[in-house]
Amino acid sequence: MMQDAAESHPVMNLPDHYEVFDLSKGYDPVKISEFIDNGGWAIGKYCEKRAGMYNAPQFKNRRNIHMGIDIWAPAGEPVFAPLAGLVKYMANHSEEGNYGGTIVLEHTFMGKPIFALYGHLSPDSLGRLKKGQNLRAGEIIGRLGDETENGNWPPHLHFQLSVKDPGEADMPGVVSDDEEIMALEIYPDPSIILGDLY
Repeated sequence: MMQDAAESHPVMNLPDHYEVFDLSKGYDPVKISEFIDNGGWAIGKYCEKRAGMYNAPQFKNRRNIHMGIDIWAPAGEPVFAPLAGLVKYMANHSEEGNYGGTIVLEHTFMGKPIFALYGHLSPDSLGRLKKGQNLRAGEIIGRLGDETENGNWPPHLHFQLSVKDPGEADMPGVVSDDEEIMALEIYPDPSIILGDLY
């Protein structure tokens, strides 16, 4: 049984005070890692054109418009299903710059299916669930992975929505300028489920 956003649960235990990163001006992984190591939490914006962040080969020096919302937080923090959903796909994308542990859930939103990707989880998060398993809103999906297991990123959740079934535990987390208009139609603003975080 699935539900709509009116009955949603926070995807993470955000503190009352957190930063909102502006990554359009540049990306400093050392500074972000130090911030998180000191207990900091932050949000990364949807549809933000990010400078100097995506250098791994799969980004082809072209893809830099972010299609999800990031929640930067200490490794090990739990991630919850914001809505009831079905475990659709799971994979460990361990390559440099990729998602690490990744889970896609199918939710129902406004009477229609919507697919949510939860990226940068610890690989052992994948052993907690089974494909086809039903989850209630508020159930733990997994925990944030550290840099050694999440594609070498400072710990964070990448949360992305798709109106189309991605067919696998993957979605393009960033797109190029020429892909942006089409991507905005397929990957809606995650704030429709997460609420106004910034």
